[in-house]
Amino acid sequence: MTQKRIREYGISVGELPTGKYNKITDVKGVTVGHCTIDTDAHKTGVTVVMPCQDNIFANKMLASGFVWNGFGKTTGLVQVQELGNLETPIVLTNTLNVGLMQDALVEYMVQRCEKEQVPLKSINTVVAECNDSHLNDICHRAVREEHLFHAIDCACEDFQLGDVGAGKGTICHGLKGGIGSASRIIEIDGKEYTIGILVQSNHGRLADLTIDGKNVGKTIAQLASAPKGESDKGSIIMVIGTDLPVSERQLGRIIKRASVGLARLGSYVGHGSGEIMIGFSTAHRTASNEQHVCAMRVIPEGKIDLAFRAVAECAEEAVLDSMYCAKAVTGFDGHHINSLADWLEQDTVHEILK
Repeated sequence: MTQKRIREYGISVGELPTGKYNKITDVKGVTVGHCTIDTDAHKTGVTVVMPCQDNIFANKMLASGFVWNGFGKTTGLVQVQELGNLETPIVLTNTLNVGLMQDALVEYMVQRCEKEQVPLKSINTVVAECNDSHLNDICHRAVREEHLFHAIDCACEDFQLGDVGAGKGTICHGLKGGIGSASRIIEIDGKEYTIGILVQSNHGRLADLTIDGKNVGKTIAQLASAPKGESDKGSIIMVIGTDLPVSERQLGRIIKRASVGLARLGSYVGHGSGEIMIGFSTAHRTASNEQHVCAMRVIPEGKIDLAFRAVAECAEEAVLDSMYCAKAVTGFDGHHINSLADWLEQDTVHEILK
């Protein structure tokens, strides 16, 4: 899939090498699918992260969650944090569609388990959200079961970024937000591992936006005559995947470092913003009927710094790509949001980043 990304503009985040796609799907087995709803009234949709291609309920995946600021309506994190495992795909949508997507994800898993003769009596579905009500008529909940099923059917490795799926109606640092992704390759004891991230960006103030260490947001805000005193009342969902052999505790430490990437971009984690990280490792799987003591390989604690750096770099680049790949959108009630890519072509802004 050909899309211009922030690196093609000349902004390169960090020093670590990327995977083939520079997306979360560089982690083997991971795919991502979208279904986008784009009408006069609705700018919204659903995005699904499939951590594996087999039945994840039958073979659960080690997972962790971290809530940096809890202004959010995510489902399933309580059990993820308690048990340290993931048993469904991860679904992203808008705030008022969480319940409908949870029900749709239950239905998908019930159907799949029945087809594959996997006993299912209870399941912990993970659904996360951002509020897209400025561009989307959110109260008329447009995202339905068929949209989630379509997103799952369309899941692939080289998926689209920007204002698609759950990112169709989001706003990031006062400009068009959306779905972004990035990956990094690290080497530990002579073996390569991949860390990837997918974000649904809907957070931050325009005046705070910092790119490559330069506060370009203040200049854009002046050129756009943006109102002063704007508040950070959005959210960002960050899904981190890796094939690194780690414990649930180590994974929890790693995913927290996504916050470093947000800080580099100028985020202050506002009162009305929900910053939520959900992570999984494909290196550890546990069968639902497992009844024996399991052996587990984990990296030495002293080697974890590389993973910290990788996830920080991924988060920063993924947010930039979520904005750079998103086009300007006019949505519900005529509300219009500009694209970062358009502003970066302005001579005044371009000169700052040279």
